[in-house]
Amino acid sequence: MSSLPRLFFIGVGNMGNPMAANLLKAGYPLTVHDISPEKAQNLISLGAVWADSIAAGCANAELVMASLPGPPQVREVMLGEHGVLANAKPGACIIDTSTSAVELVQELVALAHSKGLGFLEAPVTNAVDMAALGRLSIFVGGEQALFEQHKALFEVIGEKIFHVGAPGNGATIKLLTNLLWFVSAAAIGEGLMLGAKAGIPLHTVWEAIKSSAGNSWVAEHDVPSIFAGHYDPSFSLALCCKDLGLINQIAKNQGYELPMGSKAQALFQEAMQTYGPDAAELHVVKLLEERVGHLLRP
Repeated sequence: MSSLPRLFFIGVGNMGNPMAANLLKAGYPLTVHDISPEKAQNLISLGAVWADSIAAGCANAELVMASLPGPPQVREVMLGEHGVLANAKPGACIIDTSTSAVELVQELVALAHSKGLGFLEAPVTNAVDMAALGRLSIFVGGEQALFEQHKALFEVIGEKIFHVGAPGNGATIKLLTNLLWFVSAAAIGEGLMLGAKAGIPLHTVWEAIKSSAGNSWVAEHDVPSIFAGHYDPSFSLALCCKDLGLINQIAKNQGYELPMGSKAQALFQEAMQTYGPDAAELHVVKLLEERVGHLLRP
């Protein structure tokens, strides 16, 4: 018998699946559920148990984790009639790794506590490839003692784990890092285009960027997706626009506006209107390519 807590994982898509796989390999007794059952097949083949409903998965779980697209899905999964808060065992802990809204996190924590449940927000970053390697950065908001109790779990899926204080702070940290990501993603194409149109080989431009004060995670990680012409299908324009809306809302709630955040949101919304919500994140660069009439391909 495993001494690790029984874990129910909801949402095993692009990010949830590799996290769940790493927890399963670490020995956690794992039950899984997803709105698309086919996404769980690899986990079932590794030994996970499928739950036909959230209620069924919660029945014996000491830990409930979720990885969901955004606040509407989090609200439905957590607060629905057949959702987690209505069905979790007394004393269970809920860990939500979704990128959510500050106000929703705070609402969920208060409701969880009223039902005798623990709740930690734990949004993650560093993309699908780092999720597979167990090298995510994780921003945990909630009670310090509860964080310490479950730190070993975070160390399975993450490399850099931050306890950021009160509920809602995890969402704020995650979203401000996404602000920097999206602004950089919108700008990287401009830098590449300036070099390309000057006749400088694109690989030289890229290496120069990475060797300069202009370097960034986007320059290191995302440029190959532009060169390949697939624009990083692991993250959609719909998710970019959702997060940018949340980012700008945080600033409005704090009493000011974000000039770069507002411009980035407008650019990503234009890309989504042009290419569709499921198009890859870096189609924001394709907008520039089409305006200039020059593809950024080495």
